[in-house]
Amino acid sequence: MAIKEEVYFDGGPHKGDLILGIILAFTVICIPITVGAIVRALWLRYRITDRRLSITGGWLGRTQADAIYTEIDKVIAIPRGFGGWGDIGISLLDGSTLEMRAVPNFREVAAYIEERMETKQKEKEKASKK
Repeated sequence: MAIKEEVYFDGGPHKGDLILGIILAFTVICIPITVGAIVRALWLRYRITDRRLSITGGWLGRTQADAIYTEIDKVIAIPRGFGGWGDIGISLLDGSTLEMRAVPNFREVAAYIEERMETKQKEKEKASKK
């Protein structure tokens, strides 16, 4: 029996990241940036639910990282692309980090993650007091 999860965001990086990367390819120096933008557009996917974060990426989308909200220590949102999209850095309690690059509506997504993180941590504290 699977636990039902409410999906808040399910998708890939912002399309502007790819467009900007392709424009920068005309300067030969920025070709690695373009390749990175193409790889992100093809294989990077984010799924944010009311229970966890899932990031699928890597070469051909073979790598997956999951984190539940009680494992998150800190969330940092950094604007890119003239504020149209941004990166979200997530520090976990065990010291590792997750990086979400070129997230559309990154401010709202970061606020949702922080809200869920606080709610889940309060629930965990309440359960540990019993």
